Amino acid sequence: MDFNLTDEQKALRDMVRDFAAKEIAPRAQAFDEQGAIPKALLDQMAGLGLMGICVPSEYGGAGMDYLAYILALEEVCRASASVGLAMTVNNTLYGDPLLRFGTHEQKLSWLAPAARGERLGCYCLTEPGSGSDAMALSTTAVKDGDGYVLNGSKLFITNGAISSQAIIFATIDKSKGHKGVTAFLVDKATPGFSVGKKERKMGLLASDTCEMILENVRVRADQVLGKVGEGYKVAFSTLDAGRIGIAAQSLGIAEACLDAATAYAKRRFQFGKPIAEFQAIQWMLADMATEIEAARLLTYRAALLKAEGQGRYTREASMAKLYASEMGNRVASHAMQIYGGSGYMKDYPVERYFRDARATPLYEGTSEIQRLVIARELLKETA
Repeated sequence: MDFNLTDEQKALRDMVRDFAAKEIAPRAQAFDEQGAIPKALLDQMAGLGLMGICVPSEYGGAGMDYLAYILALEEVCRASASVGLAMTVNNTLYGDPLLRFGTHEQKLSWLAPAARGERLGCYCLTEPGSGSDAMALSTTAVKDGDGYVLNGSKLFITNGAISSQAIIFATIDKSKGHKGVTAFLVDKATPGFSVGKKERKMGLLASDTCEMILENVRVRADQVLGKVGEGYKVAFSTLDAGRIGIAAQSLGIAEACLDAATAYAKRRFQFGKPIAEFQAIQWMLADMATEIEAARLLTYRAALLKAEGQGRYTREASMAKLYASEMGNRVASHAMQIYGGSGYMKDYPVERYFRDARATPLYEGTSEIQRLVIARELLKETA
């Protein structure tokens, strides 16, 4: 597998790295404290093509491959994991299923505005009673004339407040289990669709996470994404792609931790010399750098498999997400330890990195779910 980046990929990575360093990183702590990402920043990112990197130009996107997207996301998350989360939901959880399952008309109407950053999207799967058991949905879709009526609520929806369109998963026939689930494209301006409470989180404070409420929300038949009763295909294939994005987010956070810890170790003096000269600190830095490189290889490998489009990459996506997310937490913990008591204070960025990293082994499938997925895939191969 060739990990040499193309000139186009390198140019994108370098452009995003420069943009993130100038426009995001200096204000990331302020975004965190304000609990919001400025619309002007998201507009700037859209202007750079970052809200639809893999979407073909005919649908408003940049027309690049999935590894290019992962490279860009990694750099944004290095500056702010919250900003990166808004970006990855629009690209992966909303844009990717539309690109793969949407009709030409749906792509023009629903995908293109999101790829251009004119209207952000969100992905509404999780409910109060369904998390890891993703298909145990209570939200219903009842046939009504030539359309459907949706009722239910969704929980922990990223971009819930700032988005204007959503992919909603609902059950048409509970007796069919997961084969009774269908995906719908819904405009948030539709009567009966409302945003509930905004969650108060430990980390990723600039990214909004909301409850979504559907009360007799009417949709047309042409708002079904994919086929009726095959929402599970849309959901699970989308999560495969999304998990690579969370691995990239974890990489970005970890890289920021290593950068901060290395710089601090060089300037912090104890016992008459920089703490970087102590073996205990050097070993932590060495472990951090090694784990980051291992996670990068897993993440890029999964991204390349998706980009090549030659088959399923479920196992590789779960491996990347599992290792990178847990690695990010170990690296963040090391960074805080190197900072000592100062790292526990909000005056230093590692406090934010530590909080942000903790979400990555939880969403888009917990570490436990990733291990189940990986084991299932391994057992299939030996059957």
